[in-house]
Amino acid sequence: MRVLVTGGAGFIGANFVHQTVRERPGTAVTVLDALTYAGNAASIAGLDGVELVVGDIADAALVDELVARHDLVVHFAAESHNDNSLHDPSPFVRTNVVGTFTLLEAVRRHGVRYHHVSTDEVYGDLELDDPAKFTPETPYNPSSPYSATKASSDLLVRAWVRSFGVEATISNCSNNYGPYQHVEKFIPRQITNLVDGIRPRLYGAGENVRDWIHVDDHNSAVWAIIDKGRVGETYLIGADGEKSNLEVVQLVLAEFGLAPDDFDHVTDRAGHDLRYAIDASRLRDELGWTPRYTSFADGLHATVEWYRANEAWWRPAKAATEQKYLTAGH
Repeated sequence: MRVLVTGGAGFIGANFVHQTVRERPGTAVTVLDALTYAGNAASIAGLDGVELVVGDIADAALVDELVARHDLVVHFAAESHNDNSLHDPSPFVRTNVVGTFTLLEAVRRHGVRYHHVSTDEVYGDLELDDPAKFTPETPYNPSSPYSATKASSDLLVRAWVRSFGVEATISNCSNNYGPYQHVEKFIPRQITNLVDGIRPRLYGAGENVRDWIHVDDHNSAVWAIIDKGRVGETYLIGADGEKSNLEVVQLVLAEFGLAPDDFDHVTDRAGHDLRYAIDASRLRDELGWTPRYTSFADGLHATVEWYRANEAWWRPAKAATEQKYLTAGH
């Protein structure tokens, strides 16, 4: 099989490439990545059978040429940081909406199977005391430019399936953590701050709840959907890992042998969703998928150890990231 992975030098995409090379020998992988600040060629360096093409998913000529010589497109590429989308939404519209449109037109022309990776943030948020969880039938209710553009891209995929018969599936996943995640993100920022002897910082009271999943579990679910999922279907990916941001910080502090209150509060960000929670029963019941990391604490421990052992990977981006947060007061 020849697989085109967009955003394959980013966090989730790079881990998908590693997993594919490791578990599916003989698969040829091409990574299309613009190598913005969130993409890092070092994340996939040295992998056998992997070609890196540096380019933009909104470049129609390049995308057409690449799609034409592949059997499958797995679309991870996205602008994905909420804070950045509040500062400047325009890159989110170009990448998440125009880029997805460009890919869909190419797979339509060439009859190539397509899998679209999305987020649970398209559904908005839930009340902290609400027992409900997101399902594939939950109405979209995005609350930031990031989640609005991802919702737009999902709707494009659904329309191209219905209007043009594109062979596509969609997955909406909860918050990922694990190796190769940029230090601007919540968990790696706390870990790398503690490596440097800096107290973690927590938005507001830290009551916001996220449904955490290890990136390897996310990617094994994506392959399950590609292999066995029904065309046109949406599958939600989650591992029953609901934790408040406060709980996550306290678990990270425990990994470093520190007290649970050894952190600083900072002003909450605008439009900060309260709670995400995934009902992944369709994925589990229909496709037989189960996560490897059933304990968030176990997955977090493995992640902390990876960042401790791979300082050379994350160190180059650390200072600039912290300066950006300092400027924003976070």
